[in-house]
Amino acid sequence: MDQQSEHTLARLIRETRAAALGTLHDGEPNLAMVAYAFAEDFSAFYIHVSKLGKHTKDMENDPRVSLLITETDDRRADPQTLARVSIRGFAEILPGTDPSYAQVKKIYLERFPEAGQLFSLGDFNIWKITPKGGRFVAGFGRAFNLVPEALIKVSAL
Repeated sequence: MDQQSEHTLARLIRETRAAALGTLHDGEPNLAMVAYAFAEDFSAFYIHVSKLGKHTKDMENDPRVSLLITETDDRRADPQTLARVSIRGFAEILPGTDPSYAQVKKIYLERFPEAGQLFSLGDFNIWKITPKGGRFVAGFGRAFNLVPEALIKVSAL
């Protein structure tokens, strides 16, 4: 991946706050919009979701998920040139007893301060998504397969 594309990927992950979360629901694809935060080195992504959501039950049944993060549609002539990254990974609940829980909660609340009240509700949990691979499209004719190490590399930019 060229340096310009690496910078675009890092910016896309840092500046976008919502993603489409892909899960498997009864063996069929299901999408939900989620707010996300991330580890500083992009080695993990975090979502804070209710146990009542269909996507939560899906992740409990099958931890294979995907996050689709896209640039906001700016009404350009060809929306296919918008940058986007699809990250495949595995989701696991982050228990409140986990040694990293307090730090992850802090990261999430720094990004979404209004979510503080949700942490007092008993039906919300933090889920950690560990990337296993993905695909980044930086624009027309600029597409790259991703491995976790590529995400870690661009996090330093």
